[in-house]
Amino acid sequence: MSSPVIPTVAAIIAIGVAAQVLADRLQIPSVVFLLAAGVVLGPEGIGFVTSDSFGALSAIVGLSVAIIVFEGAFHLKISKLRESPGATIRLVTVGAVVALAGTATVVHFLLDVHWGVSFLVGSLLIATGPTVITPILEVVPVRDRVGAALETEGVVNDVTAAILAIVVFEVVVNPDQPAMTLVGNFASRLGIGIVVGMLVAAIVWYALRYVDLSPNNAPQHARLIVLAGALVAYGAADTLASEAGIAAVATAGMLLGNADLPYESEIESFKGDITLIVLSFVFIALAALLSFADLIRLGIPGLAIAAAVALVIRPIGVLASTHGERLLFNERLFMSFVGPRGIIPASVATLFAVQLQAIGREDAAGVLVGVVFLVIFLTVVVEGSLARPLADRLDIIPMRVLIIGGGTVGRALAERLEERGENVVIVEQDQEMLETTRDLGFTVHHGDGTDTEELRDAGIERAKIVVAATGDDDVNLLVSQLAEAKFDVETIIARANNPANVDAFEDLGVRTVSSAMATAWGIDNLIERPALANWMTELGRTGDVQEAELTDSSLVGKTIGELDDRLPGGVIIALVSRGDENKMPDSDFTLQRGDHLTFVGQRDAVKEAIESCH
Repeated sequence: MSSPVIPTVAAIIAIGVAAQVLADRLQIPSVVFLLAAGVVLGPEGIGFVTSDSFGALSAIVGLSVAIIVFEGAFHLKISKLRESPGATIRLVTVGAVVALAGTATVVHFLLDVHWGVSFLVGSLLIATGPTVITPILEVVPVRDRVGAALETEGVVNDVTAAILAIVVFEVVVNPDQPAMTLVGNFASRLGIGIVVGMLVAAIVWYALRYVDLSPNNAPQHARLIVLAGALVAYGAADTLASEAGIAAVATAGMLLGNADLPYESEIESFKGDITLIVLSFVFIALAALLSFADLIRLGIPGLAIAAAVALVIRPIGVLASTHGERLLFNERLFMSFVGPRGIIPASVATLFAVQLQAIGREDAAGVLVGVVFLVIFLTVVVEGSLARPLADRLDIIPMRVLIIGGGTVGRALAERLEERGENVVIVEQDQEMLETTRDLGFTVHHGDGTDTEELRDAGIERAKIVVAATGDDDVNLLVSQLAEAKFDVETIIARANNPANVDAFEDLGVRTVSSAMATAWGIDNLIERPALANWMTELGRTGDVQEAELTDSSLVGKTIGELDDRLPGGVIIALVSRGDENKMPDSDFTLQRGDHLTFVGQRDAVKEAIESCH
């Protein structure tokens, strides 16, 4: 007879995958549907999943969390962290302290519970976590620096919350411990996790770089070695010290993610699929343990705590942490709103509650589980559901570029634009081309680019630029007409496959690139100016040329020489456009609002220079 656990796990995974697909279709973070599915399947719903369904629930959750945290840390690239290092550091320090102290205070006074229990709740609710942040960022493509700050905060604060909660829990059950003992316990757990993570990362890196993994199956073996490394790091560190495993997988993930591993794209794809499965499982399983009785018992004070955490404490922490950074105020407001709690608080609170009940602290267990799950449920549902509308309202999503046609030209253009941080959507009708484009990692809308409703569904109303890049001039002409007449797109660019059709496009006021002429110009450049031609092919990768409108009022009236002093090294101002006049400026040229500056130089320097103009 088969185990009853098997159909339960299979059903949870199947429902979790369905929730992921539905979330992607509706552009709503998947955690919203996963939580709802867990409640429906649990004792408060149909009772299909209960705490008795999993004899080893804590072990399953622990290993799943290890994979999830490792995945999030693996994607934290050093280059992204440099986008806003000050804000990132303060979010995981100042922001964490504000969350801890603020949450503990409101729990203590609103529920009249002991400070120890209050700080236990506060320590768990520090964690935002990649499990809830990543799904939101998948449907809200914010600027790199915003996403990097939120993702880093999630990974680091997961580690901080897990270890800090263990220390505070020891205070709750053994209140007479000296303060230095508690500090030592926190430091030792963190240190053990970091050392184990570094050791495992070094072994995995060496195996992938210098061990023959079999030429025929090397990518597959690389994926399995990395997955095994994550699980070994978690298990080894957790054996040495409870909850040190979270620090270990976070450390290993960050080191390996920045180690230039062979087969990195295959590893990322594989881990992403595994993470989706375990994420679905853990969220549904833990949500199934939710007790409405614990939530109802909290009453109005419980709702007040959740509101204070989301609407008062979180904004104070974020605004204090991001003050003086190069983040726009609207972006800071968005970050203040996006702080849903996830897997770490839920799983650790559940385990602590069981231990508190075992020593006769049922009231403390009820407060712990009730507050933590109420905050998780409300922040995930409300913030997850409203994140995209709020982002649109605050206008923080980078410029959307709509490319009609997922062929060679469309994909090559999309790759360059995405490398510069633009939000690109390709519209493609052909099923085979659609699958090819999606397999390469591009965001693709399946539909006819000459259909008004399909264009609207693809987001043309939010697009600043539309590029008609198909191999059919009739299609490109119709797309250009629709973009101009129906949607009033600011910039429309069309590909003219037949040079004879260029005049027809330009009569519409459409910027046109003739495939034949562009090829001729490219060949001519290789003949007459090969060094420049070779450099131009690397635009967007190593070097770059970008144009930006001057909108920063503090720069109006400054000279080019004064602006040069504020620019990073490796970039120059090659051209200033004012109205219909283009000029190569000297150092005494005075800037006016609305001037368009063309920057030439190294990619990162150009990007920083452009941001200094806004």
